[in-house]
Amino acid sequence: MSMTQASAEYFERVAGEWDSLRTGYFGEAVRDAAIARAYLRPEMVVADVGSGTGFMAAGLAPLVAQVVAVDGSAAMLEVNRLNLGGLRNVEHRVADGAALPFEDASLDAVFANMYLHHCPDPQAAVAEMMRVLKPGGRLVITDLDQHAHAWMREEMADQWLGFDRAAVKGWLRAAGLVNVLVDATRQSCSSTSQSDPAAGPADISVFVATGSRRVSGATEAVQFNYGALATNGGCCGAAGAQSSCCSPSSNAMELIEAGQPEVVLWDTGYTAGQIALVPAEAANLSLGCGNPTALASLQPGETVLDIGSGAGIDAFYAARRVGGQGRVIGLDMTPAMIARAQRSAEVAGLAQVEFRLGQAEAMPVEDDTVDVILSNCVINLAEDKGKVFEEAHRVLKPGGRLSISDMVTAGPLPMSLRGDPQMWAGCINGALPEREYLDLVRQAGFADVVGQRSLSGGALAGVEVYSLAVSAKKGQTGAAGAD
Repeated sequence: MSMTQASAEYFERVAGEWDSLRTGYFGEAVRDAAIARAYLRPEMVVADVGSGTGFMAAGLAPLVAQVVAVDGSAAMLEVNRLNLGGLRNVEHRVADGAALPFEDASLDAVFANMYLHHCPDPQAAVAEMMRVLKPGGRLVITDLDQHAHAWMREEMADQWLGFDRAAVKGWLRAAGLVNVLVDATRQSCSSTSQSDPAAGPADISVFVATGSRRVSGATEAVQFNYGALATNGGCCGAAGAQSSCCSPSSNAMELIEAGQPEVVLWDTGYTAGQIALVPAEAANLSLGCGNPTALASLQPGETVLDIGSGAGIDAFYAARRVGGQGRVIGLDMTPAMIARAQRSAEVAGLAQVEFRLGQAEAMPVEDDTVDVILSNCVINLAEDKGKVFEEAHRVLKPGGRLSISDMVTAGPLPMSLRGDPQMWAGCINGALPEREYLDLVRQAGFADVVGQRSLSGGALAGVEVYSLAVSAKKGQTGAAGAD
C-alpha cells in the first residue's frame, strides 16, 4: 500500500479542515520552489501524487495542458474537486500510490508534495513514480528534512520523521533517474503538538528533490555518430539533422522543427595562432562551442584532464601551455577518436599527452590527481551531467580548477526533442536549462561557480540555446558540497 492504515484514516478524518491546517504548516513558497525546478511547458501532461485537497495541482494547472490529481483518500479528493472545479484541465483519480493508474512512460512530469513521509516504502514509491515518466520526464518531490519530533507519528500519522537528503538522492538514482538534485527550498513546515505542549513547536526545513528519466539509446547514438566522424571525417548518422558532428567544416547547424528551419551558429573562439599550435588532423576536426583554455590560466607543470577530448584540439593546446614538465590526459568514450588523437600526438611528438578510453560518468582517473579540468561542448552529451560533475570534483586536487564550455538552454526543450535519442549527437537535445546546469555544478561541491555566455548560439523550437563558459574551483579541503 502507498499509505499506512493510520495515514489513510487520518486524512479521511481531516479532509474537511485540511486547507486551513495546511496553511499553518507550509505556504505557497514550497509549491513555487517545486515548480521552479520542474521546467514545465504548456503542452505537458503531469501527475500530482498525494494531491490531497489540490494545493500543488492548483499551481500546476495554469502552466500545463493537463494535471491528473491522484490520492488514496476519497474524502480528500472530493474537497480537491470542489476547490478546483473551475479548472477544466484537472482530472481526479482515487488510486493507491503503490500502483499508479498510468501506463509506463506516459507522463511528462510527476509531483509529490509531502507525500513520501506517509509511504511505508519511500524507495518503492519513487520507483513507481519513475515508471510512469516518459524518457526525459521529471520527478519533483518536496518533503521534510530529517527531524526528531516523534509526536508527529501519532498526531499526524507520519510514517517517517523526514528524510536524510543523501538517502533521497540515492533512491532517485537507484530508480534510474539522472541529473538528480536535492536542495533546500529555504522554507519550513511548522506545527505544534496538541497532546504534549512541552514538546515545543516543530519548525522543520523542507527540501526539493528532482531527477529526470534516462533517454534510452542516447549514449549509443552519440558514440555511433562521433565514431563515424573519427573514422570517415563525417557522420553517416543516426542523427536526423546536420550537426556540429556531421559538418565539421561548417560553423552552422540547421535543424528542421515543425517544418521550419532553425540555425545554431558555432564558434570556438580559437585564434589562428592558437590553431597553428595543434596538429592539423586535430584542428581539422574541431567540434567545440567555445575555448575553455581561455579561462583556465594553465601553468607550466600542471596536470590537465580534457573530458571528451575527441580529436584532441583542446588537449594539444593545453600541452603547449603546461610544457614538457606538465601532463595532459584526454578522456573519450569513442575508440576511433582515441586512436585518431593518439596518432596525432605521436606525429607531433607530444609525449606529455595521453588518451584514455572511458565514460565521463565513471572516469578512469585517480582521486585528487588533476590540477585543471577542461571540457568543450561534451558534457551536454552525457545523460547524467550531475554524475560527471561529481567525478570531476573527485579527481581534482584540492584547489583544482574547472573550466568548461558547453551548450545550455534558456528554458525547457519540448519533450519530443529531448526524448529522442537519435538527436542527442547534435549537442542541443541533451542540453539543460542554464540554471539546472549550474545547480548541478554547485551540488557536486564546487565553489566560486561562474557562468558566462560565449560565442555559439541560436534557437530550437523557439527556445534560445547558447554556449556557456563555466569556471569553478574545488575547495582546499576537498570536501564535497552538501546535498
